[in-house]
Amino acid sequence: MKKSMNLLLATAVLAVGSLVTSSSDALAQGRVRTGIKGGLNASSLFYDNQGVSNKNERIGFHAGLFAQAPLGEFLAIQPELLYSTKGASADYNLLGFNGRNTFRLNYAELPVLLTFKLGQAVELQAGPYAAYLLNSNVNSNGDFGSGSSAINRDNFNKVDYGIAGGLNIYFGKAFIGARYEQGLQRIANSGAARTLLGNAKNSVGLLSVGVSIN
Repeated sequence: MKKSMNLLLATAVLAVGSLVTSSSDALAQGRVRTGIKGGLNASSLFYDNQGVSNKNERIGFHAGLFAQAPLGEFLAIQPELLYSTKGASADYNLLGFNGRNTFRLNYAELPVLLTFKLGQAVELQAGPYAAYLLNSNVNSNGDFGSGSSAINRDNFNKVDYGIAGGLNIYFGKAFIGARYEQGLQRIANSGAARTLLGNAKNSVGLLSVGVSIN
């Protein structure tokens, strides 16, 4: 666990450090932009287990910081550090037992996005992300019992990763944005989580509002 957390923190430090060391070059080409953002998440778990049906998204949120350094007239690199909620709910029919489970997975997330600028107001973005699982929770209602309990985090892969893409539209220093993220890492690692989730992966749509602070 400490190794995974240290890896994510080291990646964040390197990303911020690269912005700092290249800031003079970036400023010669354009303005380095930093700011805050937040908004809604509509997340799902990309899986197709036998006996699982009636899947519904989890509506949550994300919030955090971003920085953007120009790489040229039309290109920039944008690392972010976000708190992001993910998960989903679904009915189960397992060995004759029926009910409904709601999974809640909360991450510290680091996207690093290549940004294509279409004029002064519109940006297209694409790139990888890495995330560290902060906590997990499942709410059950059915033959296995009812109630909310924490699934041991050791049953999940602590580090998630995937690809992301979307766009931002700026109105001066403020912007609205839309993004889709698709996880490439299996969420469940072992134990109860693997039984319930199989090969499920995170997927989430994000709607954001934000503002540059410089």
